Amino acid sequence: MMQITVNGTVTKIPENLSMTELLEQLDLLGKRLAVEVNAELVPRSRFDEHRLAVDDQVEIIHAVGGG
Repeated sequence: MMQITVNGTVTKIPENLSMTELLEQLDLLGKRLAVEVNAELVPRSRFDEHRLAVDDQVEIIHAVGGG
């Protein structure tokens, strides 16, 4: 297990977890959102290949429609 921070909350996750797997664990997979890791945007097309590391700072921002 390793420790990361998700939206300001310290979270323990399995080592070598992908962004897709994290979002799946958080029940957010398939939702409209943007993800930053250590202040860098991770494109949705890279969620499968992006592996999280110890002490990563993850920010998940939900897209909200409006008019």
